[in-house]
Amino acid sequence: MKRHELEAWAKKYRAGKVPLAEFVQQVTAPDDSQSAERMEVVTLDDQREARCGFPEVVYGEGKSPEVIAQIFEQQRKRNVTPFATRIDAEKGAWLSQRYPEALYSELGRTFRFPTSADKASWGRVGLVTAGTSDLPVSEEAKQTLLWMGIEPTVIHDVGVAGPHRFGQRVGEIQNADAVIVIAGMEGALPSVVGGYLACPVIAVPTSVGYGASFQGVAALLGMLNSCASNVTVVNIDAGFKGAYLAGLIAQRVQKAESRGK
Repeated sequence: MKRHELEAWAKKYRAGKVPLAEFVQQVTAPDDSQSAERMEVVTLDDQREARCGFPEVVYGEGKSPEVIAQIFEQQRKRNVTPFATRIDAEKGAWLSQRYPEALYSELGRTFRFPTSADKASWGRVGLVTAGTSDLPVSEEAKQTLLWMGIEPTVIHDVGVAGPHRFGQRVGEIQNADAVIVIAGMEGALPSVVGGYLACPVIAVPTSVGYGASFQGVAALLGMLNSCASNVTVVNIDAGFKGAYLAGLIAQRVQKAESRGK
């Protein structure tokens, strides 16, 4: 294990984020170049958390449930809490039967193992959707945040067709470290939200809309051209990506606040 990785694990142990057994296992693990465990078709990056703050996430599309389960087993051996995205209903049913303790969201197409973080939340992240048609992407984002240990403040169905709706609820996320805004159609909501807040706003365009929306391209371009300076944009229907970025921001804020105490 490289020095910076050892220091990262030592800081986690000192802060009480990992138990002693996990700390010892990580610092004494063989350095098989040391950061990957090979399977037949997968090279598992078991040092991702030490480098990047959170463990590797399984992208479910194109993988059989058997391969996904194989990855889960290797992660659990390393005391990594598995999380997978883009898990369809058939794979979700198969995995749920094998892992009844896990949580499958058919709406968000995610498969999440519970952790101690399910009982307590850190970080302040808002999650705002324009309409109920955006809920699948919103659910993927929400489940990602829960896996990261963050219970988001959720505000649904406040699109710009009724702009007063968001204004009535903005106080709920006024102190957020980051806010995710999910919208389709013309993608205007992130600009509105950004005009109310002093934190990063992560815009997630969805493929919701009529023909000229071009499966989310119109929303994507609208968000990229936002006049709100605090708005940044991820890919179409990328609820996971938006949530992961928000989680990293919240993690940085928490670390900064902890150093200031």
